[in-house]
Amino acid sequence: MTPDEASGLIVQPESVDEVPVVEVSHVSKRFGNHQALDDVSVSVYEGEVVAVLGPSGSGKSTLVRCIDQLESIDGGSMRLDGELLGFEERGGHLRPLSDAGRKRQQRRMSMVFQQFNLFPHWTVLRNVTEALVRVHGRTATDARDRATVLLERVGLAEKADAYPRHLSGGQQQRVAIVRSVAVDPRILLFDEPTSALDPELVDEVLLTMKDLAATGRTMIVVTHEMEFARDVADRCVFMADGKLIEDRPAEDFFDDPRSTRLQAFLDRSGRKNSGSA
Repeated sequence: MTPDEASGLIVQPESVDEVPVVEVSHVSKRFGNHQALDDVSVSVYEGEVVAVLGPSGSGKSTLVRCIDQLESIDGGSMRLDGELLGFEERGGHLRPLSDAGRKRQQRRMSMVFQQFNLFPHWTVLRNVTEALVRVHGRTATDARDRATVLLERVGLAEKADAYPRHLSGGQQQRVAIVRSVAVDPRILLFDEPTSALDPELVDEVLLTMKDLAATGRTMIVVTHEMEFARDVADRCVFMADGKLIEDRPAEDFFDDPRSTRLQAFLDRSGRKNSGSA
């Protein structure tokens, strides 16, 4: 390991005057004796697609779960549009947010998980509209209209009245993506959304995500899909052993890795230069 890698080689993007949509600053997280995140800092700006790559156990999923406040952090801070996530300042001290405050913040983000997490006893349409009505206060008519438009965009309008068990894995994940997009979040978080799919179903989900990125959605995508990361991401982040090793524009990330750890990872993937399988 080189000295750069020992401390975490982070090549940040050029400074941007605007406030990041998400700012993670020196975040740490432990599970027992395991250091899942170790002094991780990364910022994501409006309209950016940031791909997070790395070997299993590197902290990728923990990072996005902490941003979505599904896991608490042990140190550092996170902000959404400049607002401190999970905490509030009172009398010069930081105190954990109430459940209501945390849920208010969570409503401004959406997570797409490895598993589809659709309600099996609800139709596709209700899976998409329920949060719009119950959590975000949309009328039933408005929610239905929005869901119908989004399902049409991903080629699933005819499945609106079907139940999840009647859909392929790829179709279920596309419904899960529609459900996340429907609430119009500030940022979309993806936790390896194709990892539970059969190989022949992966492309349809990646195409949906690529179309989303083209609309200017702000996205953090934890993925092992190298071609997607190279073709769609604005920046790529490489993590290993809970540390953020590199954070660079996608083209530079693949064509000119600066750490031996990233070089080895890309060489093992077989996609360092060509982007092909």
